[in-house]
Amino acid sequence: MPAKKIKTVAALAGGVGASKLLIGLYEVMDPSDLTIIVNTGDDLTLHGLKISPDLDIVTYTLAGIVDPAKGWGFRGETFHALRRLAAFGRANWFNLGDRDLATHIHRSALLTEGKSLSDAAKSIRLSLGVKSRILPMSDQPVPTFIDTNEGALHFQEYLVKRRAEPVVLGIRFDGVEKACPAPGVLQAINDADCIVICPSNPLISIGPILAVPGVREAMRARKKDVIAISPIVGGKSLKGPSDKMLTQLGYRASAEGVAKLYVDFTGTFVIDPSDKSQKESISKLGMQVAVLPTVMKTRAYKRRLARAILSL
Repeated sequence: MPAKKIKTVAALAGGVGASKLLIGLYEVMDPSDLTIIVNTGDDLTLHGLKISPDLDIVTYTLAGIVDPAKGWGFRGETFHALRRLAAFGRANWFNLGDRDLATHIHRSALLTEGKSLSDAAKSIRLSLGVKSRILPMSDQPVPTFIDTNEGALHFQEYLVKRRAEPVVLGIRFDGVEKACPAPGVLQAINDADCIVICPSNPLISIGPILAVPGVREAMRARKKDVIAISPIVGGKSLKGPSDKMLTQLGYRASAEGVAKLYVDFTGTFVIDPSDKSQKESISKLGMQVAVLPTVMKTRAYKRRLARAILSL
């Protein structure tokens, strides 16, 4: 049965890690009451196409078409076009599947026609039958750049092309000071019964959303209603290089380390039972702490965590 205590939810999300919780929420509540604010710092342009990886991962997951093994792209995808692009000497380090390319062509065409990224996100999710609202954090480009020992790299170059091997020296969100929250973002945060921060990388998935002017302030105003789920379990990230990045930038790769990054706007922090020894130290930061199983290996675990969060 759907959870009853909380009706409307606004969720801040990255890609693969966030989508595990989002599909749980989508299935245990009325999906039309769920608004997802998605990181677009990962966005890039390749082959003349505007690619929004996190928006697409979230949309494909909720549409039930994502590749379950990878957590991104279409299930049963083919890569004929990518091989032909490589034959022309074009970059092929970023995997673009054949059906996935249709999404990027459609998005790019809409933007060329003068539509916004928000318009494109809505068009794509409606075409796939997704009932929840999916909003980009901003309609303006805010690419994430990683300053490394090899120089400045776009986040996708750092993560995909260089496989997170360079040492991280700093992170910047290019042009964020001139960006505005996408239409509906601040209203969703202001109006939701609960704001959920998904278990995404706090530095490069949640960080860019919070850096958009007005978002962090809106979160602070709703602090008691904000629930954040730690993406670090037992000192390790469940997906991606969160732990490595935190350590290289001088933060603790732990649930407590993430809690300290969220302390000014989070009322309740959710940690896995394997980190329960940190409950007291996190509580001293001024947060309520909930100990719940956060490792979502199956659909049942995703739904279970979603229900538990909605009952907090």
